[in-house]
Amino acid sequence: MTSNLQTIKQLEKIIRQAADAELLPRFRKIEHALKSDDSIVTEADYAMQHKLTAELKLSWPEIPLLGEEMTQAEQEYLMNQNQSKLWILDPLDGTRNFAAGIPCFAVSLALLVNGTVKLGIIYDPIRQESFSAIADHGAWLNGKSLNQRNNKLPLSQCIAQIDFKRLPKEMAARIASTPPYASQRSFGSGALDWCWVAAGRVHLYLHGSQKLWDYSAGQLILREAGGQCCTLENEMVFQGKLASRSVIATLDPRHFEQWQSYIFEIK
Repeated sequence: MTSNLQTIKQLEKIIRQAADAELLPRFRKIEHALKSDDSIVTEADYAMQHKLTAELKLSWPEIPLLGEEMTQAEQEYLMNQNQSKLWILDPLDGTRNFAAGIPCFAVSLALLVNGTVKLGIIYDPIRQESFSAIADHGAWLNGKSLNQRNNKLPLSQCIAQIDFKRLPKEMAARIASTPPYASQRSFGSGALDWCWVAAGRVHLYLHGSQKLWDYSAGQLILREAGGQCCTLENEMVFQGKLASRSVIATLDPRHFEQWQSYIFEIK
């Protein structure tokens, strides 16, 4: 446990310094381009991935890295190698926000050991918030424990965090017309979404399609904070594959049953 905490601290320092050097100086100052899947990418995405790849290799030369800005062929090769250890990196989650000058984006890094996420860190450079977790040992925000907060609000008074764009159209329409919650948000950074649920800032979460680098660290942080999640197919979110995954999640167990039941009923 002590060595894992030391690793977390070392990783946080590396990520903070890289974000200060590669992300913040470019914020509000660069153009973007479209990728083949119509998502966008900026010079900052590539610079951050290059920086962290180099820094991680210095301390852990034996661990390969799978990054969002690699080609799909490179990503598939790394996943098919059955590496005993593998970094999963999103160098800039919330690129559209970043490119538009919206201060809501993050860096997400997870360590897979024999196909299971053992460490996760999500860093918000604007707020200087570092969310981290160690499997079976807890989750933290800037070193302070993220203990599960019992939410006494009824479901009807909860705040939901929902990405409507990636949900089936009929489901999205039904949720919008008959919401079981009080209000809804969508912040544009899947990695931070997980963290804000884990921190109790929002109560319910729903996302129709996230990539491996979007959820690997986040689902560990939420789980270690006491939260629960599953997919729209009622499966575990993390399966150690490149295929996109949907998410239903809450921090409070009571809300999870209610939110899950509502979602499954309108599917």
